[in-house]
Amino acid sequence: MKRNHSIHCMLASVLALGNSPIAPGTIATLVAGVPCFILVGRFSWQVQLVFAGALFFIGLYVSGKAERELGKTDPGEVVIDELCGYMVAMAGHPVSFPSIACGFFLFRLFDIWKPWPIRWAERSLTGGTAIMVDDVMAGICANLSGLLVLKLLSL
Repeated sequence: MKRNHSIHCMLASVLALGNSPIAPGTIATLVAGVPCFILVGRFSWQVQLVFAGALFFIGLYVSGKAERELGKTDPGEVVIDELCGYMVAMAGHPVSFPSIACGFFLFRLFDIWKPWPIRWAERSLTGGTAIMVDDVMAGICANLSGLLVLKLLSL
C-alpha cells in the first residue's frame, strides 16, 4: 500500500504488515497475532472472544473500505482478517509455546487450505464480509482442532 492511503488501509494492513513482499498473512499472524494473544490470552476466554469480536467488526469496516479504495477483491495487503482469525483460533487456549505453535500452524493450514465451508464462505460472500468471515471460520476450525491435538499429545 502506498503511504498516501487512508487510515482504513493502514488499519486493514495492520500498520503496514500487509505490505510484506512474502506471505503477508503469515507475517501478520506471526508478528501481530502471536504477541497479541500473549497479552490477551491472560484474560478469560470470554474476554478473548470480546476482543476477537471487536477486531471482527473493525475488520469488516476497514477491510471493505480498503478493498474499494485499492480496487481489488480481497487484496493481499489486507491482513486484519488474519489477526482476527488467529485470535479466534487461540481463544480459550493456554498461553504456552505448544499451544501458540499448534494454533499458528493449524490456523495457517485452514486459512490457506480453505476446506468446506471456509471456501464456500470466501466465494459466496463479498466485500469486508468475505474477507473477514473465511478467516474467522478458519480460526474456529483451528481452535477446535487445536484442542484435540493438544489433548491427544497431553500438552
